[in-house]
Amino acid sequence: MPAALRPAALISLLAGIALPSLALADEAGPDQIVVTGRGLDAAPAAVAYDVQEIDADRLAVAASGRLEDALSAAAGFQQFRRSDSRASNPSAQGITLRALGGNATSRTLLLLDGVPMADPFFGYVPLSALAPERLAVARVTRGGGSGAFGAGAVAGTIDLTSAGPDQLGLFNGRALVDDRGETELSATLAPRLGAGYLVASGRWDRGRGFWTTPQDQRVPASVRARYESWSTSLRAVAPLTSEIELQARVAAFNDARTLRFAGADTAASGQDASLRLVGRGAWQFDALAYVQSRDFNNVVISARTFLPTLDQRATPSTGIGGKFELRPPVGKAHVLRVGADWRFAEGHTHEDVYTAGRISGTRRAGGSNRDLGLFIEDDWTVGPLILTAGARADRWSVRDGTLEQVLGGVPSATRYPDRSGWNGSFRGGAVAKLGGGLALRGSAYTGLRQPTLNELYRSFTVFPVVTRANAALENEKLRGFEGGLDWRPAAGLTFSATAFDNKVRGAIANVTIAPNLRQRQNVGAVHAKGIELGAEAKLGTFSLSGSFAYTDAKVEAAGTALDGKRPAQTPRYAASATAAWRPSPRTTLALTLRHTGAQFEDDLETDVLPAATTLDAYAEAPLAGPFSLVLRGENLFDETVVTRNSGGSIDLGTPRTLWAGVRVAFR
Repeated sequence: MPAALRPAALISLLAGIALPSLALADEAGPDQIVVTGRGLDAAPAAVAYDVQEIDADRLAVAASGRLEDALSAAAGFQQFRRSDSRASNPSAQGITLRALGGNATSRTLLLLDGVPMADPFFGYVPLSALAPERLAVARVTRGGGSGAFGAGAVAGTIDLTSAGPDQLGLFNGRALVDDRGETELSATLAPRLGAGYLVASGRWDRGRGFWTTPQDQRVPASVRARYESWSTSLRAVAPLTSEIELQARVAAFNDARTLRFAGADTAASGQDASLRLVGRGAWQFDALAYVQSRDFNNVVISARTFLPTLDQRATPSTGIGGKFELRPPVGKAHVLRVGADWRFAEGHTHEDVYTAGRISGTRRAGGSNRDLGLFIEDDWTVGPLILTAGARADRWSVRDGTLEQVLGGVPSATRYPDRSGWNGSFRGGAVAKLGGGLALRGSAYTGLRQPTLNELYRSFTVFPVVTRANAALENEKLRGFEGGLDWRPAAGLTFSATAFDNKVRGAIANVTIAPNLRQRQNVGAVHAKGIELGAEAKLGTFSLSGSFAYTDAKVEAAGTALDGKRPAQTPRYAASATAAWRPSPRTTLALTLRHTGAQFEDDLETDVLPAATTLDAYAEAPLAGPFSLVLRGENLFDETVVTRNSGGSIDLGTPRTLWAGVRVAFR
C-alpha cells in the first residue's frame, strides 16, 4: 500500500481536517443552526421493507450491557454462535438475519453513522467496541438492499446512529460490578461548542469470566472465559454553512479473551477514522470517507495434549472506503438518489504451526478485495401510494491472493489468479396507505456479497474439526421478495407482520468432506422463507414491545449430503419481548424474555444445540443528586444455554449473573 494511504496517516489527516472545523463551530454565534449529527433522512419508501427501530430506551435496558443483547430485540438477529462478546472467539461474531447463516461471516451489513463496521479480513463485527449507551437508535432492515454500501447486505442492514448531547447530556458515566467480581466502567462527555458539539467516550470491561466447559468435562487445563476489553472514541460535529455539516470520528479498541483452556488466548484490536459531509439544501448530499486498521491474534490449544497447535500471531488488515450520494431536486413527489461507493480490503494472516509444543512451520496467507458500486433509486409518491425502484452495478475484484508456508522444513508458495467482474442488483417495492393507520407493503430485491479474505485464504480449527479455506470461492447472490402490513390503530400502538422468501445462491458454507474435516464451498443455495411479527405499545409510563420470527431454512445442494438440511447454527424459532415501566426520567424497571429455538452445530445435523429461554431484568432508581442505582440481572432462571456441541464436547453460555452499580448524569 502506498505510504500516503497508510491508516495512521489517514487518521491524522482526518483529525487535522475535523478539529479546525470544530474550533470554528466553537466561535459561531448564537444565531447559527444546531447540527443534527445524523445522515440524510430515510427515503419515503424505506417503509416498503421490513424495518424495526430499537430506540435508546430499549438499547439502555440490555441486561448484559452488550450491543448483541440489545439487537436481539429484533427476533431473528443472531451471531454465528450463541455466545456473547465476552465468551466467544471474535472471529465467530458474524451477524445475520432470517436464518441466512451457515458460516461465521456477516451476511447482514452493520453501519455506524454510515460506516461499514465489519472487519476487513474476517467480516466479523467488533461488538465489544460498539457500546449501546453511545447510540441514539438502531434501525434494523431485514431483507436485501441495493443502495449505498448495498454489496454485503444479503440478509439485511443494521444502521446504528450515534447519540449526541440531547440524548447523552453533558456527562454520563456508570460503574458496575457483578457477583463474580467482574467490572464495567463507561463514561461519555458531550459538550456543546457553539453550534456544534463534541462527544468523547470510553469503556473498560474486565472479568475472570464463567465456566464455559461443563463441570464433568473439565480437565486441569480448563479455565474460565476471562476477558478484558476497552474502547474509546471521539466524535465531532460542526456546521460549515447553514446547510452543510461536518461529522468526524476517530476510535480505537482492544479486546482480549481466553477460551476453554489455559493459553488459548485471543485478541482483536483496531483504530478507525471517518469523515462525513452532509448537505441538507435543495441539492442534498452525503459524502463519506473512512479508514480502518485492524489486527487479530489467536492461539489454538489441543484438547488432547493441551499444548499449542497453532499461533495465529498477527492478522493485520486495512479497510478503506467511501461513498457519495446526491439527491437532486426533482419535485415534491419524487426523492431521487444517485451515487457511488467504494471499498478496499487488504490483509494477511501470519501463523506459527506447532508440533508437540514446538514450532514446526510457518504460514502467511491473504490478499485484497475491491468493490466499486454505482446506484440509483427513486421514490415516487402518488397520493396514498408510494412506489420505489432502484438499481446497482458492482465492479468487484479479488487480487494478490497468496499462500506461503514452511512445513517440515519444506517451503512452498502459491499465487492465486486475480479475478474480477460486474454484477447487477435491483430492488423495488410499494406501500399503500389504506386509512385507519393501516398500510400494506411489498418488495422484491437481489443482492451480492463477496467472499471475505478469511473465507478465501485462512484455514482454522475448532477442535477436533479442521475447516479449510478456498481461494476459488465465488460471490453469493441473493434473490428475495416479501409482503406485509403495518398497523397503527392508535397513538402508541403498532403492529407489523411480514412474510418473506429469500434465497442466497452460491451460499458459502462450511461443508463436511471427511470426518473432522470441512472446507468452505459455494453450495447451490440457502433458501429461507417464513414470517416475522412485531408489536409495540406505549401506554403512558408503561411500554411493551415484542418480536417473533419463524424461518424455514434449508440448503439446496442436489446430489450432496447437505441437500434439504438446515444451515448450521440457524434456529427455526426466535422471539423477544420487553416490558418496561418508566414513572420518571431517572426511574426504569424492565424485564426481557427471550427464546431461541433448537439449532444444529454442523451442516450434517448431527449435533443439536437445544432450545433456550432466558429472562433478563434491568432497574434504575435515583439516589441523591446526579447519582442513580443500577441493578441488572442476566439469565435469572439460570437456563443452560449450549453454545457449542461437537460430538458431545460442549460449551455453555452466560449463567445467572447479577450486576449492581451507580450511574451519574449531568445534563
